[in-house]
Amino acid sequence: MYLSALNGAEVLKVLHENCAQCHGKDGKVKGKVNLLEITDLDHLKGDPELLQEIIDVIDFEEMPPEDEPPLEVGERKQLQADLEGLRFEAVSEQKAFVPTPIRRMNRFQYHNAVQDLFGLKCTVYSLPERMIRDHGGYFKPASGKMGDLVRVGSRPLGKSQLIEPRLAGVAAFPQDLRAEHGFDTQADHLSMSPLLMESFLKLGQSITGSQDFGPRRVGIWKEFFRLDPRDKREVKVVVRERLEKFLRRAFRGWVKSEVVERYVGFVDVQLARGVEFSEAMKLVAAAIISSPRFLYLYDDSESDGFGLASRLSFFLWGSLPDEELLKAAESGELLKEEGLQKQFGRMLKDPKLKRFCDTFPAQWLQLDRIISSVPDPEKFPEFYFLAYRDSMHMMMEPLLLFETVLIENLPVTEFIDSSFTYRSGHLEESYGKLGNPAKKRSGQVGVLDFHRVPLEDRRLGGVITNAAVMTMTSGPERTQPITRGAWLAGVIFNNPPEPPPADVPTLGENPTEGEEHLTLRERLSMHRKRSDCRGCHEQIDPLGFALENFNAIGKWREKYENGRKVDMEGVLFRKHKFTNVVEFKDAVLLEKERFVRGLAGHLLVFSLGRQLSPADQIALDEIVKKSAVKGYRMKSILGEVILSKSFRALASQAKK
Repeated sequence: MYLSALNGAEVLKVLHENCAQCHGKDGKVKGKVNLLEITDLDHLKGDPELLQEIIDVIDFEEMPPEDEPPLEVGERKQLQADLEGLRFEAVSEQKAFVPTPIRRMNRFQYHNAVQDLFGLKCTVYSLPERMIRDHGGYFKPASGKMGDLVRVGSRPLGKSQLIEPRLAGVAAFPQDLRAEHGFDTQADHLSMSPLLMESFLKLGQSITGSQDFGPRRVGIWKEFFRLDPRDKREVKVVVRERLEKFLRRAFRGWVKSEVVERYVGFVDVQLARGVEFSEAMKLVAAAIISSPRFLYLYDDSESDGFGLASRLSFFLWGSLPDEELLKAAESGELLKEEGLQKQFGRMLKDPKLKRFCDTFPAQWLQLDRIISSVPDPEKFPEFYFLAYRDSMHMMMEPLLLFETVLIENLPVTEFIDSSFTYRSGHLEESYGKLGNPAKKRSGQVGVLDFHRVPLEDRRLGGVITNAAVMTMTSGPERTQPITRGAWLAGVIFNNPPEPPPADVPTLGENPTEGEEHLTLRERLSMHRKRSDCRGCHEQIDPLGFALENFNAIGKWREKYENGRKVDMEGVLFRKHKFTNVVEFKDAVLLEKERFVRGLAGHLLVFSLGRQLSPADQIALDEIVKKSAVKGYRMKSILGEVILSKSFRALASQAKK
């Protein structure tokens, strides 16, 4: 597994000699970590979180700081290997896989679950978080190919996207908050207050009570809500049969007979009061979709594979398991690697995979920030057209790239440096001289036509240099290299910096008197002389300035307004020098294992609803190692995520 070349005393000696200057010496304790207090390796083994923190800063070469003597390459690698071996021992002894926490469905998941449960032929309520809409049916995962022309809609910025068939009178609860550097699937953000519980009850009643909730739009109307006059069985028998099937799907697994009888009794009381059969079934359906058993996502070791089925389904489909997945869980097939892979392959071909694309990539890339981006109209008038903004078109480009990489199972390195992209004519012109001069603005504001185009200029392509990211990481009047660097550190390498101290003033949008002749790098260098700011800036500044040739709306520039040449040169992770953005991409690709590991970490956090533990870091090592064999293709990474011990932990315990 891991071979240690240093004994415990030698490991501590390296840490004390190279890190204690900031972590223990003369009472200086940066980040509340005093390494001088660690006297033996059992201390570290007993604190896997601290051990992981030390591994991370060594791995990303954040420590020692730049003004301290660096570790020799061989010494650094051996120290990291020894600490990783220690981590393996620690988590093995502690059985440190964290169970998937109980949490309620978020707004998006609740919508999908209700839609699937009733077989609705319309949406339940509008979802602004669905940033890209499919017009014309371009999303066909079973085909393994994206079309050369796709027609899409932009819900957040295109008002016409509000016009869609949905249940009248149904209003959603507020959108769930995203975790910092994370997703809206996180358990600590998905609690249930008494007020929210009441809101869910009213929401369930408004759904089945909607004037549109009837035979025309409810797919299971005939089999669940309508009483067939030709069926001569006792009504109570019919109700029980229907509720057994309905509850199994709604509650995602075994349902005890006493639970079924409770709901049967409820319907019986309604019918005895003279309530018409369909109305009585609507009432019981409203009660079921307001039940904690429906609303909460949790793993129960008594449920065998049902917990795994639910976790898999909410990960890839954002909704309930279908009948085939439930059967695989019930039979135990899902607990076998072969059975899990079979279901995974099937689910990737289902149109419901669009829901994964509607949620994960936009949140991973933090594209919600583009919605609030408002470049100065006087400085960037070309950003605005009619009553709209270029960001409506910009946000489509990285999302369509993600869908293509997934559907066509391309290497995830396409996210760094792709050979193609999707562009509207409007977006092509917005890029200026880096765009295709043959394309002209179409000014589309409703349904947008995006064409697949090859990219010969490597300054473009991927997600890190597209106009959406460049715009949303800028201020109204200028670029913000620190913001861009923090975005790259968090999104691409899954290593977000700590928030800045509260008393650090921000750099002004415009140069102050006497600073007009300076480059932005020079202004920031004067601004960040504080010692407590240095560590993070050493991490994020090379990343942010690497993109400085792109202005605040993503257009290429060689010089600043004052005539000074844009200074973007830097060194990635203290070992890869770059002098232009193409060389920067090459440097990132040299560190592709870090990127793959970061992406896999994001996928695990999204799917598990929690932050990662040290034990999960070992699982990430395995995911990267196994997906490398298949060229880091998107589906292989997803597959290794669901086969990982982190994803299957509780289910494997249930199997024993």
